[in-house]
Amino acid sequence: QVQLVESGGGLVQAGGSLRLSCAASGRISSERAMSWFRQAPGKERMFVATIRWSGDVTFYADSVNGRFTISRDSALNTGYLQMNSLKPEDTAVYYCAVTEKWILARRADHVEVWGQGTLVTVSS
Repeated sequence: QVQLVESGGGLVQAGGSLRLSCAASGRISSERAMSWFRQAPGKERMFVATIRWSGDVTFYADSVNGRFTISRDSALNTGYLQMNSLKPEDTAVYYCAVTEKWILARRADHVEVWGQGTLVTVSS
């Protein structure tokens, strides 16, 4: 089973940008999905975005659609989340995750492996 390590979190002003990375320790099969979830203090973990590892399908939560872009580099076994036009309500710990089936990628209870999380703080 692969392990996932996120990086790229930090403090940014509202309207700014950050790019998160998620490095996998091994190969991810094309039918699997890499997703990003986030968890704000006192709230449940929520789906943000997902990409089928083949690269042909992406899906976003309404709250980030048009501002965030998910991508991957299969040669590097690394996924990315480009976050633009950040808002204070985007403040959370961001987790990357791998799910066996793309169709279940938005469900936290079907995640096979989680990263350790990276904190994103957006100041107003």
